[in-house]
Amino acid sequence: MNLPRALTIAGSDSSGGAGIQADLKTFTVMRVYGMTAITALTAQNTCGVTAIHPVPPAFVRAQLDAVVSDIGVDAAKTGMLATAEIIRTVAAAVRELGITPLVVDPVMVAQSGASLLEPAARAAMLHDLVPLATLLTPNVPEAEVLTGLSIGSVADMRRAARLLVEQGAGAVLVKGGHLGGAEAIDVLDDGRTVVELVAPRLPVRHTHGTGCQLSAAITAGLASGHVLRDAVDTAKQFISVAIQAGLDIGHGDGPANPLAWRAQTQR
Repeated sequence: MNLPRALTIAGSDSSGGAGIQADLKTFTVMRVYGMTAITALTAQNTCGVTAIHPVPPAFVRAQLDAVVSDIGVDAAKTGMLATAEIIRTVAAAVRELGITPLVVDPVMVAQSGASLLEPAARAAMLHDLVPLATLLTPNVPEAEVLTGLSIGSVADMRRAARLLVEQGAGAVLVKGGHLGGAEAIDVLDDGRTVVELVAPRLPVRHTHGTGCQLSAAITAGLASGHVLRDAVDTAKQFISVAIQAGLDIGHGDGPANPLAWRAQTQR
């Protein structure tokens, strides 16, 4: 049995709700074989992040070399990269090892508010990694940091998405979950067309890890050979199901539940 191969280059979430743990769960329910290159260890739970330990960049590269040289990669994603040096190391590996397609989730701040990317790393993200992205998936606060724009409307999201395409990303999905309103609107810009993806805003609390899970689901779709728009559409359906089935665990904000997708697709 041969499965599509998907790689996540991201941090570890000890609570299992985000990071590589969420990515691997998503890959599994989307029926792809998941692999990892761990960039940072975090001590965190549903209440917040208490400690971060970046992995030495040389060891990040060693993980990438090991996976690509032996197993191969049909699609990859990045998540928490922590430092400018790790970003540059990952970007060099992506170029030299031919890792494509690549989904870049520019993780900067945890849902609890903890910073997951050092301030100096923004320039490295824009200069080294964004131009390698088949798809860049910032939420509104991340898009504001990357573009310097203030985003308060869908029109602002469209401007931010186009600016990031002009800065080198193959396509950009600006996620509008942080904006108000009865609907959650995302903007997908591939440099030729701009599409607004609309879904009802779900009145739920337990949404930890949604950005990781969405980008992982898109990566799984690309690894399976789907075109970008189809991969994004399926991932949007997936994350809606995961959010609706969010897990009430711990004493804080619980995670969205990627395992709900399996029950949904087996009906």
